[in-house]
Amino acid sequence: MTDTAVYAAGGVVWRQVEGKLLVLVIHRTRYRDVTLPKGKVDPGEALVETAVREIFEETGIRVALGLPVGVSRYRMPSRRQKIVHYWSAEATDAAIRASAFVPNKEIAAIEWVTPKRALGYLSYPVDVEILENFLRFVDDGVLETFPIIALRHAKAVSRDDWDDADAARPLSGRGHRQADAIVGTLRAFGVRRIVSSDATRCLQTVAPLATALDRRVRSTELISQDAWESGTSDVRTVIGKRVRSRKPAVVCSHGPVLPDILHELALATGTLRGSYLGSASALDVGGFSVVHLSRTNPGSGIAAIETHLPKI
Repeated sequence: MTDTAVYAAGGVVWRQVEGKLLVLVIHRTRYRDVTLPKGKVDPGEALVETAVREIFEETGIRVALGLPVGVSRYRMPSRRQKIVHYWSAEATDAAIRASAFVPNKEIAAIEWVTPKRALGYLSYPVDVEILENFLRFVDDGVLETFPIIALRHAKAVSRDDWDDADAARPLSGRGHRQADAIVGTLRAFGVRRIVSSDATRCLQTVAPLATALDRRVRSTELISQDAWESGTSDVRTVIGKRVRSRKPAVVCSHGPVLPDILHELALATGTLRGSYLGSASALDVGGFSVVHLSRTNPGSGIAAIETHLPKI
């Protein structure tokens, strides 16, 4: 992010009713316009956290993010550039029933409409462009998705400062702060399964997330660095299980193992391999890549990959 631009995030919120696709638009009170839900980043927030929060604040609907569907850029009256990132976001029946939305000083109404109506209904061309991006995925048969998130453990104590077994090397102070900082970002994608190398630094990285979700960490030596270095790792088994489950999951491992994780995700989904896999696996400590797959047909290939840098 640059200091001169204003950053925001939002989503194309969708649902299916009797097989018909509907998207959510909002009617803003002050501007008397029709837009997609979005809002500005709060200090310390990641863009995905902003998207989830703003969708909830404007519509009362809690969502987990799906595919990234585009970025809009435009000049505000102040002449500063505004950059808005969007994700698809399914509104489940339970989330809609739980919504406590009432008209307020910011949002006069929310409305479910067909994509065709929305294209002619939205007030701004930049919103239309985002919706068109979303509909291209729909036309390709990719609507319902789930993420598998490849996470590199947070910053660990230096090997030079550690005399015990490498697998027992813990996180540094910075690493613990990174582990705390990624909780909100990972929760934005609706993570429900946590898989980790059995190394201490990996287990400590996902511990705050496990506490926040009240979920058990499934630790395994099959994706550990020790196993990778000795030639006994089995990334294929771990990734194959995650793809078959079709559940949002995070897989925490080590820098040398991450290329194998991305490679196996490509193989498990019939995706053509390329340099993009190397880019997605070249993560800094505390960074992660979100691999989006079709929930109805994972074998159709990787739908999208987005890489997130560590906050700290």
